Amino acid sequence: MNKAIIAITMGDPAGIGAEIIVKALNNKDIYEKANPVVVGSSNFLKDAVNLIPSNLKINPVESVDDIKGEYGTIDVMDLENIQLSDIQYGVVDKKAGKAAVEYIFKAIELAKEKKIDAVVTGPINKEAINAAGFHYSGHTEIFAEKTETDDYAMMLADDEMKVIHVSTHVSLREACDLVKKERILTVINLADQALKSLSIKEPKIAVAGLNPHCGEQGLFGSEEAREISPAVKEAQKAGINAEGPISPDTIFSKVRGGQYDIAVVMYHDQGHIPMKVIGFQYNQKLEKWESVSGVNITVGLPIIRTSVDHGTAFEIAGEGKANQESMIEAIEMAIQFTEN
Repeated sequence: MNKAIIAITMGDPAGIGAEIIVKALNNKDIYEKANPVVVGSSNFLKDAVNLIPSNLKINPVESVDDIKGEYGTIDVMDLENIQLSDIQYGVVDKKAGKAAVEYIFKAIELAKEKKIDAVVTGPINKEAINAAGFHYSGHTEIFAEKTETDDYAMMLADDEMKVIHVSTHVSLREACDLVKKERILTVINLADQALKSLSIKEPKIAVAGLNPHCGEQGLFGSEEAREISPAVKEAQKAGINAEGPISPDTIFSKVRGGQYDIAVVMYHDQGHIPMKVIGFQYNQKLEKWESVSGVNITVGLPIIRTSVDHGTAFEIAGEGKANQESMIEAIEMAIQFTEN
């Protein structure tokens, strides 16, 4: 096989993971660029096929060598760790959490063994995985631990809008304490490397402030002067085209307008809120999400990992209403990384 092999983890079986994977792989363009293989459960994928409905066939495989890579057939490495009768859609269950983590572990193992070229992850439920005894705050931390990576960051991308985080799954109070020069400089470097991997030859990086109006010369906080500005200046000395700190209330408009290629943000919601305002569009009249776009990328790993930029959507699981847009984008971005 000359095309990239992309492993897609099914996510929490009680959520919309199987459904959005089936809908995404009902897309001939993906098979022209890559050979996808799902790491998950044949039974849940078959249920999703019936739910849509679709003529797609499910092909269980023992190893990557058995992949057909043919449009119309979804290859699945079935870990046989859960059955449809074990759980209910839309309900937090430790059995589903355990299965979801085992899918991730298997995909990481395949990537480390270079049997696949990239991993795309479906949504997991943090409560479920912790109930199952896996004490992680999210996918990013699982991948970092299993690949023994110290310097990594979460990056979100949706067309021209991109952000990368200094901190993610911690309390807001703790996030403020994590705004340190060394970490900011690391994330600026990771942003520069990631964008170059996406064929942006000379990335323009905007670095956000932490406080309102970047602290107003110390009136509202001193992190900008003490930590952020020194990190930006050091990055500039190293030849990186970085600017900042830039006021958080204007930085995203500037990135979206093309003045910069990415924003380095100081904490989880500072980056996630603008991304989801742009990418998630709900039609109140039709009572459905018309757009659920955006990709989550873990930058700095020795393997390629992209993900949907949304959760398990338990409220619509098993109903056939899930939007596959983010899953398609995550697969396409994984392919793009493998090509570069």
